Amino acid sequence: MTAVPEFPRPLPRFPSEFLWGVSTSAAQIEGAVAEAGRGPSAWDVFAGESGRIKDGSDARVATDHYHRYPEDVGLLKELGVGAYRFSVAWPRVVPDGRGAVNAAGLDFYDRLVDTLLAAGIAPVPTLFHWDTPQVVEDGGGWLVRETAEWFAAYADAVAARLGDRVERWITLNEPAELTLLGYGLGQHAPGRELLFGALPAAHHQLLGHGLAVQALRARGARSIGIANSHGPTWAASDAEEDRQAADLYDLLLNRLFAEPILLGRYPDEDVAELLPGNVDDDLKVISQPLDWYGINYYQPSLVGRPRGEATEVGGTRIPEGLPFTPQDIAGYPRTDFGWAVVPEGLTELLVGFRERYGKRLPPIVITENGCSYEGIDDRERIAYLDGHLRALHAAMTAGVDVRGYFVWSLLDNFEWAEGYARRFGLVHVDYATLKRTPKSSYRWFREVLREQAGG
Repeated sequence: MTAVPEFPRPLPRFPSEFLWGVSTSAAQIEGAVAEAGRGPSAWDVFAGESGRIKDGSDARVATDHYHRYPEDVGLLKELGVGAYRFSVAWPRVVPDGRGAVNAAGLDFYDRLVDTLLAAGIAPVPTLFHWDTPQVVEDGGGWLVRETAEWFAAYADAVAARLGDRVERWITLNEPAELTLLGYGLGQHAPGRELLFGALPAAHHQLLGHGLAVQALRARGARSIGIANSHGPTWAASDAEEDRQAADLYDLLLNRLFAEPILLGRYPDEDVAELLPGNVDDDLKVISQPLDWYGINYYQPSLVGRPRGEATEVGGTRIPEGLPFTPQDIAGYPRTDFGWAVVPEGLTELLVGFRERYGKRLPPIVITENGCSYEGIDDRERIAYLDGHLRALHAAMTAGVDVRGYFVWSLLDNFEWAEGYARRFGLVHVDYATLKRTPKSSYRWFREVLREQAGG
């Protein structure tokens, strides 16, 4: 095993009660897609369609966490994190999306939670991380209102089983990405290409969030958040056309998903008019008070005026006809995924949130932050995490109330449409043997946690 690489030490001191963790999702690591009564998900079907996944793979086995979770919890314990953010697979718990609850599916999460608690690690389940039951998707998925209601019933079933041991809950993960990539551009499941016709999926996910908060509260939950993806939006130039395009992009990817929750309104009347149902009444549900607000941060977005032609940025294909054009960010290092490494963007984002939302902003938890690099001696990942933790501390020094930080991810895993070509894990997974090997970044983060604990 390689030694922990030398690196600038120590990091700034975080508060003693600061929550340190790592994150994963069910669809990316569990495997066992046909075991113990689990139904098919939209991602199972999407991955089975020719050409959808770049390396032609699927997640039927993934990292086999379903069977190997005791080993993975052992890795968490050795790492020294205080919390583990995982997701519960809706099709494992309610295979048809609504109706009968699959007790055998809940049994798995029962075992996982008990094993985590025995190891001194707080379980932080996310109730939805993109794996919509395919039966629900066949009926329209998040484009129809009933899906939000069925999601709330599923949330209630999970809380009924796990709520006596789970303190912190997350409703949704990144509804913006599911809306954009899944329903708007068709590059993620369910593969629909609706462009602005995808907006109902945004509204119904937010409604599902609010209904799930109500269901969790009714079951006695006292610590609830969401995991929204956010990043600063930079205009490609000072030209008015570029500034207007960047403002619209920021509205659709950031404010559209933050402001209904934090302010109880949509940021633009024209957008609100495109949404279905009684939006004003729905907003009262969507804006249920949260105990904390989760942010997933990876990079800023550079956006300019429409070019009139298709392009590709950071692995995402951008079709022609949109009123803005995301662009590559020059002048910064890049991950193996081609994403710009901009730690100061995290400081900018968090300070901007505090300035924009003021007292309406609850304490923040960074629910995802990480990068894709090859190799077990992954010094680039160490540099990335070091830089972002310093940027996070700078935001806290500037007055932003941040309560926790979760690295994405514990394990290399099935990286959605990229298949197994991207490695975000602190732990390397050999996909032929499923052997786990801690990377240099794992050992570095372990030392960081020991230093933060005063050990």
